[in-house]
This record gives sequence, structure tokens and C-alpha cells, in this order.
Amino acid sequence: MDNKKYLEQLECTGIVPVIKLENTADAVNLAKALYDGGIRCAEVTFRAEGADKVISDMVKAYPDMLVGAGTVLTTDQCDRAIEAGAKFCVAPGLNPKVVEHCLKKGVPFTPGVANGSQIEQAMELGLDFVKFFPAEQAGGLPYIKAISAPYSSMRFMPTGGVNENNLNTYLAFRKIVCCGGSWIVPDKLVKAGDWEGITALCRSAVNKMLGFSTAHIGINCENENEAMDVTGSFAKMFGWEQRPGSSSIFSDTLIECMKSPFKGTKGHIAVSCNSVRRAVYQLGCKGVEFDMSTAKYDADGRMTVVYLKDEFAGFAIHLTERK
Repeated sequence: MDNKKYLEQLECTGIVPVIKLENTADAVNLAKALYDGGIRCAEVTFRAEGADKVISDMVKAYPDMLVGAGTVLTTDQCDRAIEAGAKFCVAPGLNPKVVEHCLKKGVPFTPGVANGSQIEQAMELGLDFVKFFPAEQAGGLPYIKAISAPYSSMRFMPTGGVNENNLNTYLAFRKIVCCGGSWIVPDKLVKAGDWEGITALCRSAVNKMLGFSTAHIGINCENENEAMDVTGSFAKMFGWEQRPGSSSIFSDTLIECMKSPFKGTKGHIAVSCNSVRRAVYQLGCKGVEFDMSTAKYDADGRMTVVYLKDEFAGFAIHLTERK
């Protein structure tokens, strides 16, 4: 897997579960639990025996899942991981010998760093993506922002102390591609074989990461006069301010009256989220289709708006990135 595709899939997934699986026979069940919960990625750590078998079984069962190896400390572990089908390797620290060995085999390697010297060493090896570990213990997001400032091209995967409650705080910083963590695969549930419980944790984490909420509802009016009348009625009834724009008039912030019929038979519903790109990926995994010709991007090339192909009860739906 080339580095660009690797980073794109990690960014879309957002969460990389760090797995220490003692019973290799549970590999496929665990992969299914993650997959069904919207997490199509896994870092299988070599801290447990049989990690290479776990990787192999997961890859065979779910070929489109991004399965990699964690705690890769030696070239031997690297070779075993790659032979098993690992699509990437991760380490808690930075060993140039292991990094170079893995890269020569065409497999992305993400070493752990905790200071500027290690970041510069990673850059010297040709890397532009590293694991920041242990994230919370080393100073959390404020420290990452401070230490990353001189390194404009370097991007990060914080791991260590990241959980459902602080995940979005990390992901909001654009130099962070994704976050690693074990909270969605707790040992207690794994040992109990509670795969449904793990799937539920994954779904909860994904939903919280995406943060869907209603942004506004658009009503198709025939002309500007009708749009003025409708928003004027809302103003009289509820005291909502009329806010005229070039193509529509807003009533407060939740009702948009179009000056002429726009998308949707009746109008449109705008759904805000933390990342349109991640939302498109996650909804796409559920079979939702998008009209990519409607996509809008910011100055950095980040997708900020896109419409779904289908209408709901006569309303077009579009995603919009929360600012």
C-alpha cells in the first residue's frame, strides 16, 4: 500500500483500535465486530503472541479492512507482519533500522515520537506521518500543537490516553490524521467474547466522532417575494430575525427560504458534522451515495459541503462541515 492511500484511509476512518489479542481464535470475530461498528481498521500489537496469525486471519476474512501491526520493534517482527498481510507497521518509538527495513519492502511504517529531535529523525527517514506517544501523558493536544509548529509537513496519530471524550478535541487539529486507542476493544469484552458490546462501542465512537446534527432546513419558494413573506411570518410569530442573502433569506439560523426553487422537490435539509470527508466515507460504507458534482472545498482542498443523491420525503440532504 502506498503512503498516500494509507493516510487517506486512516483519515477517513479516524479511529485506529489498538488490539492485544491473547486468543488468536477470536481474530475473525473481533474483526467482524469492528467492521460492523464502522471501524474498518485495526492495529494488532506484537505485545501478544500470535499477532501475525491474528493479522493473517483478519486480512483473509476482510480484505478491504486496513489491518496493520503494532509494537513492531525488530526487523524479524516486521517480516512476520508483512508476510501475514499487514498493510502498515507501527512502533512506540523510532528505530531507524526497523523503519528503513519496512519501507524498503514497500510497507508504510509509523514510528512513535515524543519530541522535536525524534520528529526531525523521522523526517530524515523520509516520513511525513508519525505516532505521537504517549499522547496524554506527554502533554496532550497543547503539546502537540506546540511541538508541531516548526514542522509544517508532519502529521500525527496521537495514541495513549485518547478516548471517546477527548477524541474530537484531537481530531479538530488539522495536523492530526487519526487517533489510536484501545478503549473500543476493552480486554473485559474481548475475553468475554462480547462482540456485540464491542460493535456498540465502535458505533458510539463513530457517531460521536462524526457529530451529526441538523444545521438548517431549506424551503423552496417560488420567488423572492414568497421567501420574504414566509420569513416575515416567522418574524411576526416568533421574533426570528430576517437575514437576506443572495439566493435565500434566513429566518433566524435554522430556516432558509430559497428565492427560487433549488435542490429537492420541497427543499433541503442541511446536516452538520465534524468532518464531511469522514462522514462521506462512513455513510458510503452503509451504501449511501453522494452527488460529488455538488461537493465544495475550502482553500486547503478540504471538502466542506456535499449532497446525497437521494431525497427524503421530498427533501434533498446535504452535509456541511461544522466550523
